[in-house]
Amino acid sequence: MTSARAEPDADAFRAAMGRFPTGVTLLTQGSGDDTAVMTLNSLTSVSLDPMLILVSVKADGRMRPRISRAGSFAVSVLTAAQRGLAREFCRPDRCEGWAAMLRLAAEKGITGNAVLPAAEMSLECVLDAEHEAGDHTLLIGRVVALHGGASEPDPLLFHQGRFGELPAVSDKEHP
Repeated sequence: MTSARAEPDADAFRAAMGRFPTGVTLLTQGSGDDTAVMTLNSLTSVSLDPMLILVSVKADGRMRPRISRAGSFAVSVLTAAQRGLAREFCRPDRCEGWAAMLRLAAEKGITGNAVLPAAEMSLECVLDAEHEAGDHTLLIGRVVALHGGASEPDPLLFHQGRFGELPAVSDKEHP
């Protein structure tokens, strides 16, 4: 058994949470000349009725006020082949506007936010609620559109500070 830390610091907490593998997404707000995008790995399904998801963004970051003003956002779950996009859109100097739309090969969704047709799947949401939580804001989105999911799953994963992917599943392993 490992020793417990009575008062963990931020580095220890980050390392501990890094042991929990997550999917990797791009959070988008706007489209065309008004496109903003960021890499995000904090996507949680909250409710089926109504269909709600939760994303967590920095309270003082660029994305939170945009989503608050617009009242909507989209989340696209990345495939293993989209690892480069995940890296590119986590940088502070990431592209925006039409350059981002072109780089993502994105389309304008029904909420007016960019979605990636080549993603594992995309969710379009209207903002249902915001909750302050430490240095982040939890954004609850009501899902109004769902795209993709027709192909064999190949999600991009993030674990212990590195990107990864699931091993291929043979036909014999399918139920």
